[in-house]
Amino acid sequence: MLPSDKIQRINELARKSKTVGLTSEERMEQQQLREEYLESFRTEFRKQLDSIKFVDGSDNAKTVH
Repeated sequence: MLPSDKIQRINELARKSKTVGLTSEERMEQQQLREEYLESFRTEFRKQLDSIKFVDGSDNAKTVH
C-alpha cells in the first residue's frame, strides 16, 4: 500500500481543493498521487483476487485467474 505520508498529502490537497483551491502545481501533484494510489490499490486487490480459491461440493479447490 501507499506510505501514510503520501495518503496524508492526498487528503491535505483534497481539503485544500474544497476550501481555497489548488495551484496548477498542486493539481499536478494531486493527480500524480492519485494515480500512484490507484496503481497500488489495483496491485493489492489483484493479489487478493489471485489468492482466492473456490471449493466445489467435493472439496476440490480451484484457483481462478
